[in-house]
Amino acid sequence: MKKGFILSAGLVAALMLASCGSNKESAYKKAYEKAKAQEQAQGSVAQNDAPVVAPLEEKPVTQSTVTDNYDNVVARTEDVTLVNGSGLKAYSVIVGSFSVKANAEGLQNTLKSAGYDAQLAYNSNRNMYRVVAATYDTKGEAARSRDAFRATYPDAWLLFKK
Repeated sequence: MKKGFILSAGLVAALMLASCGSNKESAYKKAYEKAKAQEQAQGSVAQNDAPVVAPLEEKPVTQSTVTDNYDNVVARTEDVTLVNGSGLKAYSVIVGSFSVKANAEGLQNTLKSAGYDAQLAYNSNRNMYRVVAATYDTKGEAARSRDAFRATYPDAWLLFKK
């Protein structure tokens, strides 16, 4: 009797589990088909309600000249002393900063061999040697030169000598 009871309980459990899976599958399938139908209905409505677009009118382009405005160019202000070179003007293009003088002199020599009047300046407040690639009286000239140097030295910046 025990054996028959266990066998029938197992059979009932198996039937219950088998019937649950098919209901879930059909429910998912129905939800998917409903979503697909809604999507198609919205697609047909959207195609019918497409906005009307007016054609573009072409206008002739007016020519304008762009002037170089370097008033807003950032220039760091530092108190530096000339270590090696012919002299600093108001604005200088810095292409390297080093805490070791030998490293700064190496870059200075590289620039000199490339034909630039490279100079070396020292900032005692920060204990840094600045390698000056070029020096100018005006901010605009210095900014144009800095932009040219950025092709080779992407971190080039402007220094305004106090």
